[in-house]
Amino acid sequence: MTTTYGEFQHAPLVLASKSPARAGLLRAAGLKITTAEADIDERSVEAAVGSDLEGEDLALILAQAKAANVAPQFADTHIIGADQTLTCEGRIIHKAEDDQDLRKKLLWLSGRTHTLSAALVVVYNGETVWQHTSQAHMTMRILTPEFVGRYVAATRPDSLDSVGGYQLEGPGSQLFDSIDGDYFTILGLPLLPLLAWLRSEKILIS
Repeated sequence: MTTTYGEFQHAPLVLASKSPARAGLLRAAGLKITTAEADIDERSVEAAVGSDLEGEDLALILAQAKAANVAPQFADTHIIGADQTLTCEGRIIHKAEDDQDLRKKLLWLSGRTHTLSAALVVVYNGETVWQHTSQAHMTMRILTPEFVGRYVAATRPDSLDSVGGYQLEGPGSQLFDSIDGDYFTILGLPLLPLLAWLRSEKILIS
């Protein structure tokens, strides 16, 4: 059985996330998806696997955990799990808890280059059938406390939902001097490798 979205046909797909941004990327690409939020505690998963993991490895583990958590609800369906981590100078940086925490994190990232690691996993009937990771390197300009204060006031609460406190497609672009990496990786879902794999497996017919 296939679903149809415009001129694109594909087997059923579920995104193991309630992220509007990730779902929006898939739908904008012409995919019809179902979303299902994974019931996992990311910090507990991180604590269980240890604190010495690279950001790329942690993102992959979390993406796998999300897809595996949702998979029992959907037989004969491809489940997409996605996650993103931010690392800088050996530290994994999590989402800010509040405005004050966001200001503190942005000022610490000011003038530094951090790495976004994005991971995708596809699970089918409990088995991981594909996985992918990619990285982007983001160099922030030197930010003044005054600018950071204005930025936080102008972008909350959306900035609190992003691991780096920014959406590059919005005012977050003002934070950076240079960027080295794929746009979709920065948004947290490496779209082109996923689409290529779906086509190669005849899951997506286009």
